[in-house]
Amino acid sequence: MDKRWVRWLLVVWMLAFALVPKAEAGHRVVLLTVEGAITPSTADYIDRGLQEAEAMGAAAVIIRLDTPGGDVGATLEIMQRFENAAVPVIVYVAPRGAQAMSAGTFITLAAHAAAMAPHTTIGAAHPVGSEGKNLPETLDEKLVNALVGRMNVITERRGEEAVRWAERAVRESIVATDEEALDIGLVDVVADDVDELLVELDGHEVETVNGSFAMALQGAEIVEIPPSPLERLLHLLTDPNIVAILLVVGVQAILIELSAPGGWVSGFIGVVSLTLAAYGIGILPVNWLGMAFIVIAFALFILDIKAPTHGALTLAGTGSMILGLLVFFNAPAASPYGKVSVPLMIALASFSALIFAFLVVKVVQTYRKPPVTGREGLLHAEGITKTPLTPEGIVLVQGERWQAVSLGGELPAGAKVVVVGRDGFTLQVRPMEEGG
Repeated sequence: MDKRWVRWLLVVWMLAFALVPKAEAGHRVVLLTVEGAITPSTADYIDRGLQEAEAMGAAAVIIRLDTPGGDVGATLEIMQRFENAAVPVIVYVAPRGAQAMSAGTFITLAAHAAAMAPHTTIGAAHPVGSEGKNLPETLDEKLVNALVGRMNVITERRGEEAVRWAERAVRESIVATDEEALDIGLVDVVADDVDELLVELDGHEVETVNGSFAMALQGAEIVEIPPSPLERLLHLLTDPNIVAILLVVGVQAILIELSAPGGWVSGFIGVVSLTLAAYGIGILPVNWLGMAFIVIAFALFILDIKAPTHGALTLAGTGSMILGLLVFFNAPAASPYGKVSVPLMIALASFSALIFAFLVVKVVQTYRKPPVTGREGLLHAEGITKTPLTPEGIVLVQGERWQAVSLGGELPAGAKVVVVGRDGFTLQVRPMEEGG
């Protein structure tokens, strides 16, 4: 082919490539997914997502939300971050069947734009105590009034009906479906998926710290930012079942380290497990009476090792641990963190009991063993001659050199012998075949 044609084809190809439309930084939409209870790690994840969206100049941030509620402090932190975000924040309660209860209601209504998927719900924002129970009357009134005031601020732009509903959601824990929320003005659209959401909200007016403008969302590239491994781990530590496992394993490992010091693996595992459990306990609603029963359980296990009672104390400790775990993590049915599994708690207590029962058996066996030191400890011990026994010489028994005399005639060096007696510091030995 003529070189001129090759050059012309190369020029045409380069021009065509340059004219291919590319997604501009400002025409990207960041997608975050929040599932489960609202925790401090959730606030960190949302803050990181917003920072990355602001850095890339994204057109908006969509938070796909499905939560039963969670920590008030983390919720207020998220709401404050929305107010100071340089990019529009859209909270999308999805997928179908999802919910934005309690803390999720505040997060949804605090966004610059809100949407729900079909068959989703929002509401029930009345505050409760750390154990899931109603707060004392005076404290409840103060907190409710404070939250109502906050709710009025974030829903004022949505109209009087939305303000009235939001106040009832805090005071009376009322709930709205997606269609009801749309009619009241709590949300801007109901969309089946993210693509439909972008079409529906394209051109929607929002007001951020950078002023008011219409969002350009249609055809935007969706950039999904998942939680980091650390954020996933910290969120996992708000599961009471995981925390219970870490608590039991941690205490077991520490006790094993104390009973057989010198190693480091069990001690390291114990410290790490208890540290992670402490993080979860600091967030979860717990009843400290349960911890007393857990401590009593381990005390009974240890006593059964020191003064074996044929398993009676271990059995009592098992019952105390089951009761302690169930009471310690006794969250209400509506807790956003979920409830502990009764079979799992029974399994954990039984696991602890089996370990201590094994230790009890070993202790009893040790008590029943004959002495293994002094004269009796050397009797029937096997060894090897280091020098010829003619009939006296040197033998190696239990890693030590001994003066020995052969009762079975002369023996060459390297012969296997067995100790049959002792006279002071001189061992009496016979050949292995004869002695055995």
